[in-house]
Amino acid sequence: MKVLVLCEDCAHPATLTQKGLDGLQSGSFEFTYISDPTEWSPDRMDGYPLVAFSKANQVSADDSSAWATEETGSAFIDYAARGGGIFFLHSGTALYKELPSFCALMGGVFVSHPPQCQVTVEPVADHPLAVGGESFSMTDEHYMMEMFDESVGFFLHTRSEHGVQPAGWIRREGKGRVAVLTPSHHPEGWTHPGYQPILRNCLEWCAGEDTQRR
Repeated sequence: MKVLVLCEDCAHPATLTQKGLDGLQSGSFEFTYISDPTEWSPDRMDGYPLVAFSKANQVSADDSSAWATEETGSAFIDYAARGGGIFFLHSGTALYKELPSFCALMGGVFVSHPPQCQVTVEPVADHPLAVGGESFSMTDEHYMMEMFDESVGFFLHTRSEHGVQPAGWIRREGKGRVAVLTPSHHPEGWTHPGYQPILRNCLEWCAGEDTQRR
């Protein structure tokens, strides 16, 4: 399945996302990465059944100005409502708090994070999207989230000295499926053997692949 991946911002290079997802490319997914937001358009997005969103609201690694607007968010909502899958990853939840369209689409949004610390990733036992994953700890940005949709299905939490935060959930948007994961700021988190199965599960779910184990 073809997946359009939007990535790169001032704090997260494109290589972070690429290293995290490329290990899944040998399966059923083929990733196309774009970091320049001028290469994105609603028409181009319509050529893909699934979009992975790993880009804070910043133009590039060298330009912190915002690239997304309410019009942009409305285009993503329309894409999902018509049956497209959207998978928000880590910084893809960041700096969108002032855009109600993105907040509504994600169901929750990044607010802040304390200095990097020891964070434990905790899958919800027996949840279908946590199958194959396992709890593990790492040095990470512990994302503090504000939730807007009480109906989301949580399958992952993160825990640190700063408390427990929602870290993985799914929701429906019209005919489409939306998944959100907030770890990790470092490649070691993305590629951790306890996390890779969860990434794959989310991609498959967003793509509408409900296997028997689900």
